[in-house]
Amino acid sequence: MEILFWAVAVVIFIAVETATVQLVSVWLAVGAFIAMLSAFFFGELGFAGQLAIFIVTSAVLVGITFPYVRKRRKKEHIPTNSELDKGKKAVVIEEINSANGTGRVTLNGVDWKAVSDSIISADSIVTVVSVEGAKLIVKQEVNL
Repeated sequence: MEILFWAVAVVIFIAVETATVQLVSVWLAVGAFIAMLSAFFFGELGFAGQLAIFIVTSAVLVGITFPYVRKRRKKEHIPTNSELDKGKKAVVIEEINSANGTGRVTLNGVDWKAVSDSIISADSIVTVVSVEGAKLIVKQEVNL
């Protein structure tokens, strides 16, 4: 009966692994397989012993392989639009005056609400400092 339990567990863990393809349950499938073998060859261990073998085997496999897999699966950081807009130049199309709640700029052909710690007149060039939601935080370009 215990052999059947572990066989079903192996099939379920393999099905989950196949469905996710994220190395989520491969270690559990191997642990369940080892527990199934222990139930077949050492039935006198009982379910508690088999469960201990399953837990220890799965934990050891995770401990050995997970750091390696995580290191190999590091994905390159893909910047978001807000990160890509930082440092870009924009044209002020409406005077930026945070006290009055006014300020609009055009960046890459898109009209944005803009705020700054200073008053910036229309037709000025500004630099994007950061993006907060649908609003750009900008600073005025210094002309030398």
